[in-house]
Amino acid sequence: MRIRIVDAFTDRPFAGNPAGVVLLDSDSFPDDGWLQRVAAEVNLSETAYAHPLPPGGDADWALRWFTPVTEVDMCGHATLATAHVLHSTGRAKGAVRFAARPGVLGATADEDGTLTLDFPTSSLTPVPVPDAVPDALGAWPVSVHDTSEEVGDLLVELADERTVRSLVPDFASLVGPFRRGVIVTAAAEDPGRGYDFVSRCFFPGVGVDEDPVTGSAHTALAPFWSARLGRTELTGLQASARTGLVRTALRGDRTLLMGRAVTVIDGELLATP
Repeated sequence: MRIRIVDAFTDRPFAGNPAGVVLLDSDSFPDDGWLQRVAAEVNLSETAYAHPLPPGGDADWALRWFTPVTEVDMCGHATLATAHVLHSTGRAKGAVRFAARPGVLGATADEDGTLTLDFPTSSLTPVPVPDAVPDALGAWPVSVHDTSEEVGDLLVELADERTVRSLVPDFASLVGPFRRGVIVTAAAEDPGRGYDFVSRCFFPGVGVDEDPVTGSAHTALAPFWSARLGRTELTGLQASARTGLVRTALRGDRTLLMGRAVTVIDGELLATP
Protein backbone atom coordinates (compact mmCIF):
# COMPACT_ATOMS: atom_id res chain seq x y z
CA MET A 1 0.00 0.00 0.00
CA ARG A 2 1.43 3.36 -1.07
CA ILE A 3 1.71 6.32 1.28
CA ARG A 4 2.83 9.74 0.22
CA ILE A 5 3.87 12.87 2.08
CA VAL A 6 2.76 15.99 0.23
CA ASP A 7 3.60 19.61 1.08
CA ALA A 8 0.42 21.60 0.45
CA PHE A 9 -0.12 25.30 -0.24
CA THR A 10 3.43 25.70 -1.51
CA ASP A 11 5.34 25.23 -4.77
CA ARG A 12 8.55 24.02 -3.12
CA PRO A 13 9.50 21.12 -0.84
CA PHE A 14 9.80 21.59 2.92
CA ALA A 15 7.39 24.52 3.05
CA GLY A 16 3.62 24.75 3.32
CA ASN A 17 1.83 22.07 5.32
CA PRO A 18 2.84 18.40 4.98
CA ALA A 19 0.06 15.80 4.87
CA GLY A 20 0.06 12.04 4.63
CA VAL A 21 -2.05 10.66 1.78
CA VAL A 22 -3.20 7.04 1.50
CA LEU A 23 -5.28 6.04 -1.55
CA LEU A 24 -7.15 2.83 -0.79
CA ASP A 25 -8.14 0.33 -3.48
CA SER A 26 -11.03 -1.05 -1.42
CA ASP A 27 -14.61 0.22 -1.53
CA SER A 28 -14.65 1.07 2.19
CA PHE A 29 -12.38 2.38 4.93
CA PRO A 30 -10.39 0.02 7.16
CA ASP A 31 -10.99 -0.13 10.89
CA ASP A 32 -10.84 3.29 12.58
CA GLY A 33 -8.17 2.03 14.95
CA TRP A 34 -5.82 1.26 12.07
CA LEU A 35 -6.49 4.66 10.47
CA GLN A 36 -5.65 6.38 13.75
CA ARG A 37 -2.50 4.32 14.35
CA VAL A 38 -1.15 5.14 10.90
CA ALA A 39 -1.86 8.85 11.45
CA ALA A 40 -0.05 8.67 14.79
CA GLU A 41 2.91 6.96 13.11
CA VAL A 42 3.04 9.56 10.32
CA ASN A 43 2.75 12.24 13.04
CA LEU A 44 1.79 15.12 10.77
CA SER A 45 -1.05 17.53 11.45
CA GLU A 46 -3.31 15.39 9.22
CA THR A 47 -3.21 12.16 7.26
CA ALA A 48 -5.89 11.74 4.59
CA TYR A 49 -7.47 8.46 3.51
CA ALA A 50 -9.53 8.14 0.35
CA HIS A 51 -11.24 5.26 -1.45
CA PRO A 52 -13.05 5.30 -4.79
CA LEU A 53 -16.84 5.38 -4.97
CA PRO A 54 -19.05 3.73 -7.61
CA PRO A 55 -19.55 5.82 -10.76
CA GLY A 56 -22.72 7.81 -11.21
CA GLY A 57 -23.03 9.12 -7.66
CA ASP A 58 -22.66 12.57 -6.15
CA ALA A 59 -18.96 12.03 -5.41
CA ASP A 60 -15.97 10.17 -6.85
CA TRP A 61 -13.97 9.43 -3.69
CA ALA A 62 -14.76 9.10 0.00
CA LEU A 63 -12.36 11.10 2.17
CA ARG A 64 -11.46 11.21 5.88
CA TRP A 65 -8.77 13.04 7.84
CA PHE A 66 -6.95 12.13 11.08
CA THR A 67 -4.54 14.07 13.27
CA PRO A 68 -2.09 12.01 15.37
CA VAL A 69 -4.76 11.79 18.09
CA THR A 70 -8.24 12.10 16.52
CA GLU A 71 -10.41 12.32 13.42
CA VAL A 72 -11.36 15.86 12.33
CA ASP A 73 -14.46 17.24 10.64
CA MET A 74 -12.75 19.22 7.90
CA CYS A 75 -9.23 19.68 6.56
CA GLY A 76 -8.17 21.81 3.62
CA HIS A 77 -4.48 21.11 3.18
CA ALA A 78 -4.84 17.31 3.27
CA THR A 79 -7.69 17.58 0.73
CA LEU A 80 -5.42 19.65 -1.51
CA ALA A 81 -2.68 17.03 -1.01
CA THR A 82 -5.09 14.21 -1.92
CA ALA A 83 -6.23 16.01 -5.07
CA HIS A 84 -2.58 16.55 -5.99
CA VAL A 85 -1.82 12.84 -5.65
CA LEU A 86 -4.89 11.85 -7.68
CA HIS A 87 -4.00 14.21 -10.53
CA SER A 88 -0.23 13.66 -10.48
CA THR A 89 -0.64 9.87 -10.62
CA GLY A 90 -3.34 9.89 -13.30
CA ARG A 91 -6.02 8.53 -10.96
CA ALA A 92 -8.17 11.58 -11.73
CA LYS A 93 -8.55 14.16 -14.49
CA GLY A 94 -10.53 17.36 -14.37
CA ALA A 95 -12.85 17.90 -11.42
CA VAL A 96 -12.83 15.48 -8.46
CA ARG A 97 -15.66 15.29 -5.92
CA PHE A 98 -14.98 14.08 -2.38
CA ALA A 99 -17.66 12.75 -0.04
CA ALA A 100 -16.62 13.88 3.45
CA ARG A 101 -18.11 14.96 6.76
CA PRO A 102 -18.92 18.54 5.59
CA GLY A 103 -20.66 17.20 2.45
CA VAL A 104 -19.35 17.04 -1.10
CA LEU A 105 -16.07 18.94 -1.60
CA GLY A 106 -14.77 19.73 -5.07
CA ALA A 107 -11.21 19.92 -6.40
CA THR A 108 -9.94 20.94 -9.83
CA ALA A 109 -6.42 21.16 -11.26
CA ASP A 110 -5.14 23.76 -13.72
CA GLU A 111 -2.46 22.99 -16.29
CA ASP A 112 0.11 24.97 -14.29
CA GLY A 113 -0.46 22.73 -11.28
CA THR A 114 -2.64 25.10 -9.28
CA LEU A 115 -5.35 23.25 -7.38
CA THR A 116 -8.69 24.79 -6.46
CA LEU A 117 -10.83 23.44 -3.62
CA ASP A 118 -14.56 24.18 -3.32
CA PHE A 119 -15.48 24.26 0.40
CA PRO A 120 -18.48 25.55 2.37
CA THR A 121 -18.06 29.12 3.62
CA SER A 122 -17.93 29.31 7.40
CA SER A 123 -20.40 31.37 9.35
CA LEU A 124 -19.01 34.07 11.66
CA THR A 125 -20.71 35.04 14.92
CA PRO A 126 -19.28 37.87 17.07
CA VAL A 127 -18.73 36.74 20.66
CA PRO A 128 -17.30 38.34 23.82
CA VAL A 129 -13.61 37.84 24.42
CA PRO A 130 -13.28 34.56 26.38
CA ASP A 131 -11.37 34.97 29.63
CA ALA A 132 -8.75 32.42 28.61
CA VAL A 133 -7.81 34.01 25.29
CA PRO A 134 -5.72 37.10 26.21
CA ASP A 135 -3.59 35.21 28.74
CA ALA A 136 -3.18 32.17 26.50
CA LEU A 137 -2.13 34.26 23.51
CA GLY A 138 -0.33 37.04 25.34
CA ALA A 139 -2.23 39.66 23.32
CA TRP A 140 -5.58 41.43 23.60
CA PRO A 141 -8.01 40.77 20.72
CA VAL A 142 -9.54 43.47 18.57
CA SER A 143 -12.52 41.18 17.92
CA VAL A 144 -13.50 37.54 18.39
CA HIS A 145 -15.83 35.46 16.22
CA ASP A 146 -17.11 31.92 16.51
CA THR A 147 -17.01 29.87 13.30
CA SER A 148 -19.25 27.15 11.88
CA GLU A 149 -19.54 23.70 13.42
CA GLU A 150 -17.42 22.19 10.62
CA VAL A 151 -14.52 24.58 11.27
CA GLY A 152 -14.93 24.62 15.04
CA ASP A 153 -12.49 27.43 15.88
CA LEU A 154 -12.48 30.85 17.45
CA LEU A 155 -11.31 33.51 14.99
CA VAL A 156 -9.35 36.13 16.90
CA GLU A 157 -8.47 39.42 15.22
CA LEU A 158 -5.30 41.05 16.58
CA ALA A 159 -3.98 44.57 16.24
CA ASP A 160 -1.41 44.08 13.52
CA GLU A 161 0.77 41.63 11.59
CA ARG A 162 3.70 42.07 13.95
CA THR A 163 1.56 40.93 16.89
CA VAL A 164 0.44 37.81 15.01
CA ARG A 165 3.98 36.89 14.05
CA SER A 166 5.43 37.41 17.54
CA LEU A 167 2.89 35.33 19.52
CA VAL A 168 4.25 32.64 21.83
CA PRO A 169 1.02 30.99 23.05
CA ASP A 170 0.53 29.02 26.22
CA PHE A 171 -0.74 25.90 24.45
CA ALA A 172 -1.90 24.18 27.64
CA SER A 173 -4.31 27.07 28.24
CA LEU A 174 -5.78 26.63 24.77
CA VAL A 175 -6.87 23.05 25.46
CA GLY A 176 -10.46 22.69 26.60
CA PRO A 177 -12.22 26.05 26.11
CA PHE A 178 -12.58 25.66 22.32
CA ARG A 179 -14.01 23.00 20.01
CA ARG A 180 -10.84 22.68 17.94
CA GLY A 181 -8.63 25.69 18.47
CA VAL A 182 -7.89 29.32 17.70
CA ILE A 183 -7.24 31.18 14.44
CA VAL A 184 -5.41 34.48 14.94
CA THR A 185 -5.30 37.04 12.16
CA ALA A 186 -4.49 40.62 11.22
CA ALA A 187 -4.35 42.73 8.09
CA ALA A 188 -1.10 42.66 6.12
CA GLU A 189 1.30 45.42 7.12
CA ASP A 190 2.28 45.89 3.46
CA PRO A 191 -0.14 44.42 0.86
CA GLY A 192 2.53 45.10 -1.76
CA ARG A 193 4.31 41.97 -0.51
CA GLY A 194 1.70 39.81 -2.21
CA TYR A 195 -0.76 38.99 0.58
CA ASP A 196 -3.73 40.77 2.12
CA PHE A 197 -3.84 39.28 5.62
CA VAL A 198 -1.81 37.01 7.88
CA SER A 199 -2.89 34.22 10.18
CA ARG A 200 -1.63 31.53 12.53
CA CYS A 201 -3.60 28.53 13.80
CA PHE A 202 -3.26 26.74 17.14
CA PHE A 203 -5.02 23.38 17.71
CA PRO A 204 -3.43 21.73 20.78
CA GLY A 205 -6.77 20.12 21.66
CA VAL A 206 -6.46 17.81 18.63
CA GLY A 207 -2.73 17.20 19.01
CA VAL A 208 -1.42 20.00 16.77
CA ASP A 209 0.09 22.92 18.71
CA GLU A 210 0.55 25.05 15.58
CA ASP A 211 -0.69 24.00 12.16
CA PRO A 212 1.66 25.23 9.41
CA VAL A 213 -1.01 26.15 6.79
CA THR A 214 -4.71 25.58 7.46
CA GLY A 215 -7.05 25.47 4.47
CA SER A 216 -10.22 25.06 6.53
CA ALA A 217 -9.43 28.21 8.53
CA HIS A 218 -9.52 30.20 5.31
CA THR A 219 -13.20 29.36 4.84
CA ALA A 220 -13.66 31.72 7.81
CA LEU A 221 -10.79 34.10 7.02
CA ALA A 222 -12.10 34.69 3.48
CA PRO A 223 -15.50 36.13 4.49
CA PHE A 224 -13.96 37.93 7.48
CA TRP A 225 -11.42 39.85 5.40
CA SER A 226 -13.56 40.18 2.28
CA ALA A 227 -16.10 42.14 4.37
CA ARG A 228 -13.35 44.44 5.67
CA LEU A 229 -11.33 44.89 2.51
CA GLY A 230 -14.23 45.05 0.05
CA ARG A 231 -12.91 42.36 -2.29
CA THR A 232 -14.01 38.77 -2.84
CA GLU A 233 -10.60 37.52 -4.02
CA LEU A 234 -7.74 37.68 -1.54
CA THR A 235 -4.44 36.05 -0.62
CA GLY A 236 -3.61 34.97 2.90
CA LEU A 237 -0.17 34.24 4.31
CA GLN A 238 -0.09 31.77 7.17
CA ALA A 239 2.90 32.99 9.15
CA SER A 240 4.08 29.71 10.66
CA ALA A 241 7.72 28.65 10.57
CA ARG A 242 7.10 26.84 7.25
CA THR A 243 4.73 29.52 5.83
CA GLY A 244 2.30 29.08 2.98
CA LEU A 245 0.00 31.11 0.73
CA VAL A 246 -3.71 30.43 0.31
CA ARG A 247 -5.59 32.32 -2.38
CA THR A 248 -9.29 32.65 -1.60
CA ALA A 249 -12.35 33.53 -3.67
CA LEU A 250 -15.64 34.08 -1.86
CA ARG A 251 -18.64 32.70 -3.75
CA GLY A 252 -21.51 33.21 -1.31
CA ASP A 253 -21.99 30.00 0.68
CA ARG A 254 -18.91 28.48 -0.96
CA THR A 255 -15.26 29.48 -0.68
CA LEU A 256 -12.61 28.57 -3.24
CA LEU A 257 -9.15 27.80 -1.84
CA MET A 258 -6.28 27.84 -4.31
CA GLY A 259 -2.69 26.67 -3.98
CA ARG A 260 0.05 24.36 -5.19
CA ALA A 261 1.41 21.10 -3.76
CA VAL A 262 4.61 19.06 -3.98
CA THR A 263 5.12 15.34 -3.26
CA VAL A 264 8.26 14.92 -1.13
CA ILE A 265 8.02 11.24 -0.08
CA ASP A 266 6.51 8.30 -1.96
CA GLY A 267 6.82 5.04 -0.08
CA GLU A 268 5.25 1.74 0.89
CA LEU A 269 3.12 1.21 3.98
CA LEU A 270 3.96 -2.29 5.18
CA ALA A 271 1.59 -2.41 8.16
CA THR A 272 -1.55 -2.96 6.12
CA PRO A 273 -4.99 -3.46 7.70
